[in-house]
Amino acid sequence: MISMFDNDGNGTINFQEFGALWKYINDWQNTFRFYDRDNSGSIDQNELQTAVQSFGYNLSPKFFKLVRRKFDRDGSQRICFDDFIQACIIIQTLSAAFQRKDVTRCGVIQINYEEFMELVFSTKI
Repeated sequence: MISMFDNDGNGTINFQEFGALWKYINDWQNTFRFYDRDNSGSIDQNELQTAVQSFGYNLSPKFFKLVRRKFDRDGSQRICFDDFIQACIIIQTLSAAFQRKDVTRCGVIQINYEEFMELVFSTKI
C-alpha cells in the first residue's frame, strides 16, 4: 500500500503521503465495518459481494466465492479486514487495467496471451 502513496517514487512516504495513506485505511475500515453486518470482525461472501457491488462492480456469486476462498486464511469462510482491503484493491486495480483496454466500454476485450500477461504484470498492485 505504501507504493500506492509514494508519489515521488523514492520507495518511502513522507508525512503528507502518510496522512493520505492513513485516511485511505480509515475509509476502508469504515466501509468494512458498515458491511460487517454481524459485527464479527470479518465478512462473509454475501457481505463481500454487497460491499463490492456497492462500489459499482457487478460480478457473479461464482467470482465472489473464488475471492472468498483466496482470502480466507483460516477456513472460516470469512475474510478479515486486511484481506478485504487487499481483495478490493486487486479488484479495483485489475478492473482499471481492463477498462483501459475496453475502449468501446462493452465489457469485453480481445487480447492474446502475451498481452494478458503484460496487462497483469504492468499493473501496479
